[in-house]
Amino acid sequence: MRFAFTEEQEMFRDTVRDLFGDLCPPEAVRATWTSQDGRVPGLWSALGDMGVLAMLAPESSGGLGMNEVDLVQILEEAGYAGVPEPLVEHVAVAVPALAEASSPHLAAAISGASRCTIRLRGDQPDAASERPVVGASGADLVVVEGPDGLVAATQWTATETTSIDQSRRLSTGLEVVASDPLAGADAARAYDRAVLGTAAQCVGVARRLLDATVDYVGDRHQFGKPVGSYQAVKHHLANVRLGIEFATPLVYRSAWSVAHPESHDPIVRGRDVSMAKATAGDAVDKACRVALQCHGAIGYTFEYDLQLWLKRGWALAAAYGDARQHRDRVADALGL
Repeated sequence: MRFAFTEEQEMFRDTVRDLFGDLCPPEAVRATWTSQDGRVPGLWSALGDMGVLAMLAPESSGGLGMNEVDLVQILEEAGYAGVPEPLVEHVAVAVPALAEASSPHLAAAISGASRCTIRLRGDQPDAASERPVVGASGADLVVVEGPDGLVAATQWTATETTSIDQSRRLSTGLEVVASDPLAGADAARAYDRAVLGTAAQCVGVARRLLDATVDYVGDRHQFGKPVGSYQAVKHHLANVRLGIEFATPLVYRSAWSVAHPESHDPIVRGRDVSMAKATAGDAVDKACRVALQCHGAIGYTFEYDLQLWLKRGWALAAAYGDARQHRDRVADALGL
């Protein structure tokens, strides 16, 4: 196993980071809260042109032939930027599922001509129909897990619902009207990809909150000194940094486990992604709470950008299983 990213992987990450900085600044994220489609103009087509949407599709189908290790830092940067598009659902889950099934819908998905989202049963199949679906109102295709495996829903009905993070549009009660089977697509691995991608975004959001808070307490003065010079504030921020530093290698390790199914049975792979999600969920929750506390009253205001990442962090911490659910899954994998 290689324990460091390659120069090419880091260059790709940096290029995507620059793209997010140009096209998805905080004001663009904020604008999606009230826009009709909830999208950042030009971002999806730019991601398609750069090849991000095609990363997990094989070269024989027009993709880049990459894997989850190549993708994990991209999703981390998406969390840092607060990207409102369903990037995890489309890139990390739907595209590889369509590729595994040799679906005719794959070409449009990797080019950016269509936008996909997902509804998976995961480790709570009885609750699948109640689970909110991200971006269903603006999607062209939904990869849905049913009792007999995955299907590509081309027509469906759903009801848009209110989300704490209004840039992350949610729908409930999704009912499939027309679909194509995705024979050969691995539903269990699809769920692990969703968990992995969400954990990576949690790390990115936590990093953004920490950076914003460090900047704020360095500029904010009380009693003639920067707030950040006080030991109690330093301890809070150090605890956030510690949580991020613990979570990040677990997320990277789980990316390797998902990318190399031949090296692990599904139980071990599930253990790895659940360890990553539980730890990353705890890290982003800690980052949210400390950021809000250190910012004081201004942290509660709608006009201040901090609330964009607070709400995204808490939404992602609960998405595809919260920390408690994933710790239970780890315990099951260990036979406890």
